[in-house]
Amino acid sequence: MTLNKEDPKEKKQLKRSLPAHTTSLEKYLADISNYPVLSRQEEYELAMRYKNDGDLEAARKLITSNLKFVIRIANSYKNYGLNPLDLIQEGNIGLMQAVKGFDPTKGYRLISYAVWWIRAYIQNYIIKSWSLVKIGTKQAQRKLFYKLRSTKQKMDIDDNLSPEDYKNLAEELGVSDEDVIEMDQRMGTKDLSLDAELTTKNDNTHLDFLTDDISNQEELISKSQEEENFKSGLEVALDSLKERERHIIKNRILSENPATLEKLGSELNISRERVRQIENSALKKIKTILEKRGLSK
Repeated sequence: MTLNKEDPKEKKQLKRSLPAHTTSLEKYLADISNYPVLSRQEEYELAMRYKNDGDLEAARKLITSNLKFVIRIANSYKNYGLNPLDLIQEGNIGLMQAVKGFDPTKGYRLISYAVWWIRAYIQNYIIKSWSLVKIGTKQAQRKLFYKLRSTKQKMDIDDNLSPEDYKNLAEELGVSDEDVIEMDQRMGTKDLSLDAELTTKNDNTHLDFLTDDISNQEELISKSQEEENFKSGLEVALDSLKERERHIIKNRILSENPATLEKLGSELNISRERVRQIENSALKKIKTILEKRGLSK
């Protein structure tokens, strides 16, 4: 027997064997600290038991022993402004997928194989969530995006907000009632727990009915590696620019609200045409560096 992603019962059994997701990052970290890292031989034996016999207990041990590594990987994405537990949960799903496809006879450790799955799931979650980050350009909207959920929890307000709740939240956050209502509605459409049960009549959750849009593991790994390499290459390219060039590129090309040539010219005390020339020159430098690294976008 093998773990079949189409079989809700098997997925549910394995999912229940994992630590429950908590609302406290500190508690979650404390929980997983109790799981020891496996030796190479222990990992091999467990992986063979799962590969050959579909032993779900062996799969559980493989997953729990690597949860610490998911934390480290998720932590590298902490500056995206998303809930760290959400990133960790996505990484854990990637780890579960890696365990399904792991072949211990190849000679490498599970985490060496799983890291690409973990990163891919986290990156995919960030990309899907990024539309929320770009919801608002006003300072008040950005403040709401980062603070609304935690403020609701602090004030013990559930998701069914009353007019009085909106008013109290607005006063607490220093924004208008309308801003709170708009942001709550937008964020509410995304606020879905994969582990939430669909009905009280059965144990099925949203996770049981997710479709698998991944064509194959090689394509996923390749895409993940490409994105990671491009990001790294772009950082190197930006670091190679002069301060004025970097300022123009960040404010003209990489900004959510690109500055005009006139505005940058005024800031730098140069003409609009000179800003355009510096921008073109900087872009050529970036392109050259990326091409040398075998990257293009």
